[in-house]
Amino acid sequence: MISEKRQEARKRTFLKGRILFNKGASTMDCLIRDLSEAGARLELSETSTLPEVFDLYIQQKDATLRSTLRWRRDGAVGVAFVEAQKPAAAEPAPAADPSIAVLLRRIAELEAENAGLRSVIATMGTGSASGT
Repeated sequence: MISEKRQEARKRTFLKGRILFNKGASTMDCLIRDLSEAGARLELSETSTLPEVFDLYIQQKDATLRSTLRWRRDGAVGVAFVEAQKPAAAEPAPAADPSIAVLLRRIAELEAENAGLRSVIATMGTGSASGT
C-alpha cells in the first residue's frame, strides 16, 4: 500500500496538457486528472519514453510548469513541479481590473456550456440510430 506523501490535496481535473521536452522538439499530449500547486497526475498513452524532467503546458490555464517525474504506472505518471506555483498565475489581476474579472467569469461560463453541449452531443450519437 502506498502512503500519502503529499503535503496538500490535489483537485480532480479534466484538463488537456502537452508535455514538452528535447528543447521543445518533442511533445506528447496528456490528460491532467489531478492538480495541485506542487504536482499533478497525468494520463498518457506512452509513459516509457517520458524523460525525468520536462515542461507541462496547460492550455486552459495558459501556464507552463517545469515538472519532475515522481512515479509511473499503467498509463499514468505523477509529477512534482520544480518550482511550486499556481497554474493560474493571473488570478490576482481581476481585483486590479474589473473588466478582466468579467472576461474570466464569461470564459468559465462558456467552458461549462461547452462541456454540457459535448455531453448532449455524445448522448445523441448513441441514441440516434434507434430513432430513425
